[in-house]
Amino acid sequence: MKPSARQVTPSPRAAALVMFAKAPVPGQVKTRLCPPLTPDEAATIHGSFVLDTVERAKAAIDRFKLPVDRFLACAPSSAHPFFKVLEARHHVRLIDQVGDNSLGENVGQRMAGVFDRLFAQGYRSVILVGTDVPSLPIEEYRRAFDLLESHDLVLGPALDGGYYLLGLKRPIPDLFVDIPWSTALVLKTTQDRARAAGLTIASTAPCQDIDTIDDLTALIDMNRLDAAKPKPQRIFSSRTTGALQLIAERLRVRAAQQSSCL
Repeated sequence: MKPSARQVTPSPRAAALVMFAKAPVPGQVKTRLCPPLTPDEAATIHGSFVLDTVERAKAAIDRFKLPVDRFLACAPSSAHPFFKVLEARHHVRLIDQVGDNSLGENVGQRMAGVFDRLFAQGYRSVILVGTDVPSLPIEEYRRAFDLLESHDLVLGPALDGGYYLLGLKRPIPDLFVDIPWSTALVLKTTQDRARAAGLTIASTAPCQDIDTIDDLTALIDMNRLDAAKPKPQRIFSSRTTGALQLIAERLRVRAAQQSSCL
C-alpha cells in the first residue's frame, strides 16, 4: 500500500495524537469475538469504539487545552468512506497505515511507519493510541503527554499483556521489530527492549482492551453499572451503551436457544 499523497503540515503545537484504527468492515475486525457475535455485530461494536476514541481525544484536548494535533491512522485506506466521514465531522487528520494489514506480525511495521512519517514532518512528540479501550479516562491523554516531556517512552499497559498506548519523542525502530504481537509478552518485550537501549520509561494507568468475548462480557457488565449513574457521571457514550445493551440481549437469547436444544 502506498502512503497518501497528501502532505501533513504540523501546526505550531508540534505534538500529535494518533488513533490507530481499522475501518469497521464485517469479517475484518474483532474476528476473535465471532462467534458468538456475527461479523456485522463485531463491526458495529468496533465502529462505535473508533468513534468513542475520536470523541474522547477531542474532549481531552479541549478540556486540558493540550497543544496537540489529532490524526487517524487508517487501514485499509484513508479513502474509506468511514474515515472520510470522521474527517469531515470531527476535523481529524487522516494518514494511511503502510504495510500488509492482513498480517498481524506487520502491525509493528505499520506503527513504526506512522511515527516515522510524523517525526519527518516536524512533530517533536507523538502518541499513538488504540481504539479498543472505550472506557479510557480522558485524563490519561493529558498524563501521557505530561510523562513524555520527561521520558523517552510512555506506555499504556493493557491487562492482557499488551499495550493500548505508546508515545515517543523520536523514531526508535527496535521497539517494533521482532515483537511477539498478539501475545501476553508484547508489553514486557517492549519494556525489555527499551531498557536495553537505555531509554527512560513511564506508564499510564493499566486498562482492559477488548479482544476476546470474555473482555466483551466484562465490558457489558461495566456498562450496565455505568448506565445506572447520573448522565454527567457516565463513562460510556450513549451510542456504545446502546450497542452493548443490544448485543447483551442477543447473546442472552442465543444462549437460551442453545440450552433449549440440548
